[in-house]
Amino acid sequence: MLRIIHQRAEALTELRRICDRTHDDQVVHKEATVREVLQAVKRQGDRALLHYTEEFDQLTLKPEDLRVSGSELEAAYQQVSKELLDAIKLACKQVEAFHRQRVPKSWVQFGENEVVLGKRYTPVDRAGLYVPGGRASYPSTVIMNAVPAKVAQVPRIAMVTPPRPDKTINPAVLVAAQEAGVQEIYRVGGAQAIGALAYGTETVPKVDVISGPGNIYVTLAKKLVYGTVGIDSLAGPSEVLIIADSHANPVHVAVDMLAQAEHDPMAAAILLTTDPDLAINVVAEVKQQLLNHPRRLLTEKAIAHYGLVVVVDSLEAAADLSNEFAPEHLELEVEDPWSLLEQIRHAGAIFLGSSTPEAVGDYLAGPNHTLPTSGSARYASALSVETFLKHSSLIQYSPQALQNVAGAIDALTEAEGLPSHGDSVRFRVYPDKANHDG
Repeated sequence: MLRIIHQRAEALTELRRICDRTHDDQVVHKEATVREVLQAVKRQGDRALLHYTEEFDQLTLKPEDLRVSGSELEAAYQQVSKELLDAIKLACKQVEAFHRQRVPKSWVQFGENEVVLGKRYTPVDRAGLYVPGGRASYPSTVIMNAVPAKVAQVPRIAMVTPPRPDKTINPAVLVAAQEAGVQEIYRVGGAQAIGALAYGTETVPKVDVISGPGNIYVTLAKKLVYGTVGIDSLAGPSEVLIIADSHANPVHVAVDMLAQAEHDPMAAAILLTTDPDLAINVVAEVKQQLLNHPRRLLTEKAIAHYGLVVVVDSLEAAADLSNEFAPEHLELEVEDPWSLLEQIRHAGAIFLGSSTPEAVGDYLAGPNHTLPTSGSARYASALSVETFLKHSSLIQYSPQALQNVAGAIDALTEAEGLPSHGDSVRFRVYPDKANHDG
């Protein structure tokens, strides 16, 4: 069960072990399998999608089954409760409102001698969203991926998701997709679905950017198709790190750790606290809450392998360890979270105060829940509108402006041994130099 650690050196060793939990020897073997799947999809299109869906998911589909029909989409609304529909609509509204605040604006700057510089943002033509599925259902993942694409004004948004054993898609997922702005939905998952989005098939459109989390096969597929298409990130197992002082409620801390652990056997749940009594009480509370947990086996496995409690000397020490780990989710369950925030450098999302459990951010606060994992918060950020935008530089020089910099450009082109680069400026500034008589 949960271990309590008091030594910083041991804590650092454990945090690094947890951070590196996806770097095992099996990944090389899995990558070879994924590469084979992708090449087959690239060559054979729909035929490969159907073959691998039957092999991996034990489902036999026909080409016409791949795209979810309009009648299925309409029927989905009759299969969800009014409460769930209202919650989906509220989540879409909240997420859209947040992302609309962060849409980058194109700009132009007029300088001396009629020099014009700027940046122009435009959306990709097509976005592909991957939503995990099968026996599980993640309407929140649909919303978090589709809404930023819609806010970015992507003209065409397609979604792939694995079907359930009866070949259907969870109605909550279908409703969320329609409410969030998805135009096309395809019942296919795994590495083959990523291949379909990256290369296109007879049925599934080729896209420009792929976003959305998945299992290790999906993640490896995204890694391998990057360059052919853009991707949001390489998502690993989810994780939460909680910094708590003596003001924290052990019941709340424990349930927040279990809320993360119930995702996946490789999910990580970590507590850093200045209060030894809180550490003991949280360990006891986790054990108690696990007794009748509906996902006990899975959650218990995550806690046993990737759960950790560390007692630290100060909140400053806790912040230092947190920055070393760079968590996907960071909860500051302390008396003055805003003061501690100043010491936090690396985290995907930060939840401040005792009334802000991670679940608020997972579902409808507004900020995106697709976040950097496995230490990548040191250099990466949450999925956002920018994921679906690219920018072009704008440059315009007047004849006078070009003449003013001709000498500097000439010196640089000569240093690099690129004479035609220099001539492209020289022939404009000194037209007589364009004569080829030397």
